Amino acid sequence: VQFLQIILGHTAQHIFVTHLVACNDLVASGRDRKPNALVQVAVIDPHKQHLVSHACTEIVEANKDPLFLTGVTFPSEYPASPETLVKLSVYDAKDKTQESSSFLGSATFSVGDLLRAKDERLTLSLRWFGVLLLFFTLFSPSLCLSLAVFKNPVCKVYRFQTVDSKWMLVREQMEECTLSFSIPKQLLALYIQEDMSRVQDLKELGDLSPHWDNLRKEVMTRYAGIISSYQETLAEMDKINGCSFKPSCCKAQKSLEFIPINLHTQRMRVTCPKKTDAFYDIITVGAPAAHFQGFKGGGLHRLLSRYEAEKKSFSTAYQCIYYSPEHTAKAQEVLSIMSLLQPLITRLVDQLLQAAHEHSSPGLRDALKHLSDKTEQFVHTLKDELVKSALLALHAAQPGYVSKNQKSTPAQSQHQGHTNQTNDQNQNPIQGLPGHSPPTSVTETTVVCNNVEGTPTTAGGEPLSLKHQDTIPHHKEYDEEEWDRLWANVAKCLNCVIAMVDKLQEEDNTKQDPVPEHQLADVITSHNPGDWREQLCPLVTRLKDCVMEVVEKAKRAMTFVLLQEAACSIPQGFLLQQRRDIVFSQALAALACGFVMRLYAGMQDKGFLRQLHLVGLVAQFESLLSTYSEEFGMLEDMEVGISDLQRVMFKITEAKSDDLSDLQPLVCGRRDHFTVEVPLPKLVFHTLPEEIKEGKLLRVFPVLFNVGINEQQTIAERFGDISLQERINQKNFETLEAYYKSLSEKVPLECLPCFQTQTDIKELLETLGQNVVAKKKKNVEILWTAGTICRRLNGIRFTSCKSAKDRTSMSVTLEQCALLRDEHQLSKDFFVRALDCMRREGCRIENVQKNIKCRKYAFNMLQLMAFPKCYRPPEGTYGKVDS
Repeated sequence: VQFLQIILGHTAQHIFVTHLVACNDLVASGRDRKPNALVQVAVIDPHKQHLVSHACTEIVEANKDPLFLTGVTFPSEYPASPETLVKLSVYDAKDKTQESSSFLGSATFSVGDLLRAKDERLTLSLRWFGVLLLFFTLFSPSLCLSLAVFKNPVCKVYRFQTVDSKWMLVREQMEECTLSFSIPKQLLALYIQEDMSRVQDLKELGDLSPHWDNLRKEVMTRYAGIISSYQETLAEMDKINGCSFKPSCCKAQKSLEFIPINLHTQRMRVTCPKKTDAFYDIITVGAPAAHFQGFKGGGLHRLLSRYEAEKKSFSTAYQCIYYSPEHTAKAQEVLSIMSLLQPLITRLVDQLLQAAHEHSSPGLRDALKHLSDKTEQFVHTLKDELVKSALLALHAAQPGYVSKNQKSTPAQSQHQGHTNQTNDQNQNPIQGLPGHSPPTSVTETTVVCNNVEGTPTTAGGEPLSLKHQDTIPHHKEYDEEEWDRLWANVAKCLNCVIAMVDKLQEEDNTKQDPVPEHQLADVITSHNPGDWREQLCPLVTRLKDCVMEVVEKAKRAMTFVLLQEAACSIPQGFLLQQRRDIVFSQALAALACGFVMRLYAGMQDKGFLRQLHLVGLVAQFESLLSTYSEEFGMLEDMEVGISDLQRVMFKITEAKSDDLSDLQPLVCGRRDHFTVEVPLPKLVFHTLPEEIKEGKLLRVFPVLFNVGINEQQTIAERFGDISLQERINQKNFETLEAYYKSLSEKVPLECLPCFQTQTDIKELLETLGQNVVAKKKKNVEILWTAGTICRRLNGIRFTSCKSAKDRTSMSVTLEQCALLRDEHQLSKDFFVRALDCMRREGCRIENVQKNIKCRKYAFNMLQLMAFPKCYRPPEGTYGKVDS
């Protein structure tokens, strides 16, 4: 049975014509055998009067009445009208490569013939031998939101038999995604903005001793190099128009290194008699990795581990303070929270004053509640001990700083700069603070510190050397309690505002004379009972001033912490940051694509939307990379990139208009936290739950499972190391298990989708856990079980290999046929045929064609002998190609 699908016109309401073609009484070119039939389809444009070869079916071997399973679809470049002619030519193939075949006959019909046919049936005689029977149906799908971000669809249609001898209609659709380029371009702009801001913060640290100033200059030079490189890359990407995917042959191209490889969406829609249509989505993408930089030294996981181990020695060599990764992350978190809370507090203060001006008690209470919450959060953030110790460190880094508590032997020589002009024997005055290298044994003599050209002095001020003595100013002792007083002042100012608001509301409620001023003498210096705004204004102004003063000091302190991190990182840390930026960009583009696809599909599912805002979604990445040679490094990159997606939140917003340009997702934030905003049309947005409409941030839980299946994995299992794969699978199994526990506590399991297979999710998790720890070679059951759990949990499914082209195609087609078998009773006699049809004529072979301009998977016979049998393509579809 052959399906043919034709799109009529380019209107929003396309008419789809679905055909079944059956051939009867075919005669082979050799009378002593039955034909190996296939049908080629061509379109005759009535206006241009030329024939365009379009598609063909699979080969049905040794059958005079062949039943074709593969369908044919027409993309937008072949618009059909009632006058359009379609020519079906039947051939007898001598071999499966279709390179040698004999013509058996042909038939021609118009789309108008189909529309006029009775009983949706059309019978045509072949011009040589046999009969063509066409059965067709018409349906008109509605316009979909997906037009905003998905484009260039490739469609394939099949008809497969079920166990009860009925027929199911299966439609594959593969599309490119505009986010392949738009997300990386937005990220690059944010990286540039963040690094330029970091440079400006370093400039605003003020005067530093020559040692720290030299370090600052070198760090700023490094940042300038990254900024320049990213600006060049962004300029190159801006020159590319109309492209929405990066082919695998460009994976090592520098100008495209931030773009994910071969990112596509694929949806399988299944229509069964008397049943509701079902669809299954998957996103395919090449492993997020820094292909241009290469993998000689390994991937991110190994490089970062080695870097952290060596950073302490870097800090000694550069006379920097060593901060642990936790302290560095905390400094970035404090900066991020301050950048969010300070403008928010300012806006809330303005709202409070506006409510006071309007004499609105409810408005006053509302604004005060939010102001109190955000100010308390602000104070809590700044009470961290790291801020206090960093302020002391910054004070000690200023020119000529003298510490009364510094201990050093007179024999010790002055500090040297990172240029190694002198030998460094001194310990830094801030060593010994939390997160810093421990101090060495020293004596009671006070010295001038952190000045390369400076000279140590005794506690009495007498110089140990007269050289440069007059150039060193004497600083007063640092007041360690000053910081505590500063953030405490913010809390006191808030209490003053609360007290005044309480008083104003009490006056409003009682309608009595103002409370005597002496009752608020500790917080209010003057009182005018007439104007609420006038009475609140001095207090909130003082609050804003205190917040600003605290922000300025804390910002400089945290910037100084990050200066130490950057100085210790030269040059390796900056190269690692670039590599991490590249890998994260590819991973985020894929995740955003998957989130949008899943959101669009679940817009009418109240259970899904409830799960989305109460818990979040699991994003399950399936990887087929080996743990040998270059792919080992790719997997190390991918592991870090997928893990970094935990820093991403999603937010659904109301679009400015229904134009497709206004429906493009937007990225905001900085490296430690990004938010992807997904706009929806007004009518759609207002159908969402209130929590989502109010802007609640939505979480995604990324998990990665890897099982290598190729010949390199065979080498790794016999002679190499597979501990990376084992560790990744175990770690992510625990994450998936924790997600299910959280989901089952917050969301009724009735909200989850229903499947024909009755296996409980708990049982599936137990099976997955057993497979993860089992010492079984190429245990692909890990991937199958993890994928099943993901779909049962309403999750987002991803599949990857090196380029998402060959091994990925085998995995996707196998998963689709397994779903047809398990959920739609695909007949076991049709399973292998269905699998071969999808691999030979389906969307995945079209993906190969798009990437390398050749319809062959990049496998050879020796490689395939190492593959699990179910991952091997049909004969004639593979060969040696440049991928």
